Amino acid sequence: MKPASQGVKVTIMGREFTVACPDEERDALTRAATNLDGRMREIQKSGKVVSLERCAIIAALNVINELLYIRDEAKKKEELGERMKALQEKLDSAMQEQLHL
Repeated sequence: MKPASQGVKVTIMGREFTVACPDEERDALTRAATNLDGRMREIQKSGKVVSLERCAIIAALNVINELLYIRDEAKKKEELGERMKALQEKLDSAMQEQLHL
């Protein structure tokens, strides 16, 4: 039986939340909460967003936008790596053919 994970207490915008989390992910969750708190405070400081709910939505949209950008870039790099590997294989094959002539 898996041991029960304890909740992690985090504070975001002055409000405390207890979040269930496996022990090995506690530090990452704490860092994420700290990052989110900072982002929300920056948004609120801009004066353009007043309510906590709207501030959270804008912060979430910004984070998701960054995540999608990173994923797209990783996919592009993976595709480039695959194309480079295919080109390397063609070069190797052509060189082998030249050696056998």
